[in-house]
Parts: sequence; C-alpha cells; structure tokens
Amino acid sequence: MTNVPNITLNNGVEIPQFGFGVYKMQDKDEFMNVMKMVFEAGYRHIDTAAYYGNEEWLGQAIKESGIAREDFFITSKLWNADHGYEETKVAFEKTMKRLDLDYLDLYLIHWPSDHYVETWKAMEEFYKQGRIKAIGVSNFQIHHLEDLMSQTEVIPVINQIETHPYFQQDELREFMSKNNIAHEAWGPLGQGKSNLLTEPILVKIAENHNKSVGQIILRWHVQRGTIVFPKSVHKSRLEQNIDVFDFELTDQEMKDIKGLETGKRLSGDPDDVEFLKESAKKKID
Repeated sequence: MTNVPNITLNNGVEIPQFGFGVYKMQDKDEFMNVMKMVFEAGYRHIDTAAYYGNEEWLGQAIKESGIAREDFFITSKLWNADHGYEETKVAFEKTMKRLDLDYLDLYLIHWPSDHYVETWKAMEEFYKQGRIKAIGVSNFQIHHLEDLMSQTEVIPVINQIETHPYFQQDELREFMSKNNIAHEAWGPLGQGKSNLLTEPILVKIAENHNKSVGQIILRWHVQRGTIVFPKSVHKSRLEQNIDVFDFELTDQEMKDIKGLETGKRLSGDPDDVEFLKESAKKKID
C-alpha cells in the first residue's frame, strides 16, 4: 500500500487513509479466503468490531499472512451492551483474546448508547498503558462529542460515521475539523441501499476519468481527507477499489457531487433512543 497516504491523528499516530471493512462477513471459510485476497491487493488497514463476530478469524488471518504485525493497522469497536467502566475492561480483554494481538491500533465506542463517558474513561486507561495506540468513537453526533469531551481527558482521534454523496455530514464534519477529530466514513458507497452507483452525475464523471462509479465515490472521499474502508468479497472489486490514487477529481466535479446531498441517512440514527436501548440488550459472547 505504498501509494495509500497516511492521515496523522491528533495524538501523532498515523492511519492509512484507505482500508477494508469486514462487516457482515459471517462465514469463516469465505472470510479467510477474502482476507488472503485483501492482503494480496495491498490492504493493511482492517476495520472490525466485537458485534461483527469475526475478530477471532481476523486474528488468525493476520497470523497466517506472514506479514509483520507492525505493518497492519487494526481497528475494533466496543458494543453497546458492554458500556460502563468495568464492563468495558472485560469486553476489551475479550476482544484482545479473540484477535490474539498484543496491542490494538484503534479502539472505538461503536454507538453513543448510555454510559459512554464511563466507557471512555476505561478506554483512556488502556490507551495510557499503550495497549491501544489510539481511541475514538463511531456514530457520535455533535452533542455526544461535546458531552464526552467536557467530562474526559483524551480527545477522540476519530469519529466513524455514515458518509456518502447522498449523506455528506458537513455540519458534523466541520465540528470535527475544528476539534482535530478525523472523519472516517462507513457505508462509503451507500451499502447497496440506494441508486448511488447509477446516479447520472456520478456515471458521467466516471466516464470522464475512465473509472467506475465506485472509484469516483471513493476518490471523492479521499480528496475530502476522509478515511474510508469499503467492503467487497470479489478480487476484481477489491483491486479496483484501492486503485483510486492515479487520478484527481476537478473542483467542478467535487462541486457537482456536493450537490447530491439529500440529508437522509440510509442506516441507523445515533439519536434514535429506542434503537440504542434495544441494541444494548444484545450481548456479545
């Protein structure tokens, strides 16, 4: 991944701007085969979570790859049912046991469900011990970030949020920029829940550059300075996704894509209190 730039986080840790996400990869054989292709394609930044149920497989894939641990950037996330000071400590140890790693590059609070402040304080301890290189959050709104930062010591390095051309998160993005919190996008291609990949404006831009629409969207993320990790189980798509560093979108093309904003989410709402309460009932073994 020599052509993938690094983003320097607010604590000095560097994260590859481009990575691979393993959400919904539930079959072990498929997972292991895909990870071989992922590593061969040059991906070293991998994003998982306790909720995904595949941390153990990722740890095994890393071991079997023959690639040095320090060449990887591994992210995992704490699930909503494990919020709380002591609960977080137990959950983190389980994650580390499943991954079978000596340290984690990045650990995130998956959603802003109840007791995230106590959770963060436990994460701060692991961070100060060096067991986690950087700590951040996912799906936090501005008011969540303000609340968290007003009661804790360490500023999150990242907020991982739903972001794509139909939902660009500009207000939250501006707040994060002012507070030196990196923007990381999940669902960067719309998760197949929209007509994003057939959007006429994007199709036209793709034709201009002789690239796929997916590559245009990923390049848009990259030029905005966003950290991004698309997912695919197909070798050709894996290779295509990461091949977005040999061209540049024009100012007008960036402006045209900005005009696609709808203000509508395609997935869960961080301010949906009922969703957060229900999700916190789902325990992770």
